[in-house]
Amino acid sequence: MITAIVFIQADVSRLSEVAEQIAAIPGVSEVYSVTGDLDLVAMVRVRENDDIARVVADQLNKVAGVVSTQTQIAFQTFSQHDLEDAFSIGL
Repeated sequence: MITAIVFIQADVSRLSEVAEQIAAIPGVSEVYSVTGDLDLVAMVRVRENDDIARVVADQLNKVAGVVSTQTQIAFQTFSQHDLEDAFSIGL
């Protein structure tokens, strides 16, 4: 599983609508409304690298109200669950 984190600047007058449309795209697992320089953050989880282009470039970027995006690809995933498993086997 490949995880991409997509930082999104959007038309703030349409933020809820944009977020809902992005969340409906297959491969997008979550969309967060955030504070700061960004408006939304989308988590994209797909099987292959080519799928990221299909989700982000072919669909997400074309949602009306998306102004710009920046995509980060995750190399490793760390979570509390992962840490508990590692400690239980003595790492």
